[in-house]
This record gives sequence, C-alpha cells and structure tokens, in this order.
Amino acid sequence: MNMAVIGYARVNSVDQNLDRQIEAIGEVDRLFVDKSSGKDAQRPQLDALRAYVREGSNDVVKVKNVDRFARSTQDLLTLLQEFTAKGVSVEFIDTPALSTSTSSGKFMLTVLAAVAKFERELIRERQREGIALAKAHGKYARGPKLSPKQIQEAHRLVDEGVPKTRVAARLGVSRWTLADALANRGIYSQNPYLRN
Repeated sequence: MNMAVIGYARVNSVDQNLDRQIEAIGEVDRLFVDKSSGKDAQRPQLDALRAYVREGSNDVVKVKNVDRFARSTQDLLTLLQEFTAKGVSVEFIDTPALSTSTSSGKFMLTVLAAVAKFERELIRERQREGIALAKAHGKYARGPKLSPKQIQEAHRLVDEGVPKTRVAARLGVSRWTLADALANRGIYSQNPYLRN
C-alpha cells in the first residue's frame, strides 16, 4: 500500500482566501477544504478526510497551522489520537514541533495532553468550590418547578380521577416531580401553601 500525502485547509468564511494555506501545504495527492467557523462543529471535509485515511498506510496529513485543524486543545488531542491510532501522521507546517511524525512532536503532544487534563481538573475544582460556596450562602438550591397554584391544580385533577401521567404532562413536568409535589417531598416539603 503506497503512502498518500493529504492536505487539509479551513477558512472561517467563504470570503477568506485559501491560497496561503494551499501554497504552504504544497503538493499533495488529495486536498480537503472546509469553509466554516472554528466553533462550528460541522466540518464535513475534515470528516471526509478522517474517513479517507487508511489504517496502517503511513499516510501523512499536512495542515498549515494547528488552528486550521482543531477548535480546541481537546479537539486537537482527540483528532491526533485518532489519526495516530490508524498509523497516520499529521504535520503542521507552521508548528513542526507538534507534528506527530517526530519524537519531539510526540513529546510535545504528551505535554499538551497533560496540560489540557490539568486545566480540565482545575475547572472542575473551581466549579465544585463555587457550588460549595453558593450552597453555604443558600444561593444554590434549585427552586420548585411547580408553583403552589399548580400543585393545588394537580391535587384537584388527581382527585377528579385524571391519571397522574396526564396531569404531569399538562403541567410540563415529569411524573416524579409531580409525585414529589403531591407528597410534599424534596424541595416541595418546605412549601407552607401545600396541603398534606
């Protein structure tokens, strides 16, 4: 199986020019081009490229810059892991230190993965701290989905024989939320306007 050299380029809009990227990538066997924003999850040509590369073929994907290839560090790591697992190397023209075809590139990507993991853990830790602080100040509790008036209406409908599933649907809540409200459980146990 012959190795293929494949190019990938992306611009943020149809108005942007691809010439610089295509020139930097150079001669390739096949070129895939997306015209969409980096935040846009729809990158049909990148998906086509992912399907096109052959497992165990030693194909090489050439991209001008990392930001043309991935939307985030996590996206970059996921894509590179996918290509590497297939035996496909990815070369970045402007940042060769991140190319998967070199030992230093593999090392840099390992460091990048560790930094991304550390960053995610920091975000989760800050989120937990923020939630704990908000709870300590009584600002985190979720309010009830049903108002006292809606709960009275629910009691009336159930007393009239309307099935609870239908009552819940009419009020736009789950059967479990309705059951909690009718039984004064959970967040509904604190409501002085509810009947027992």
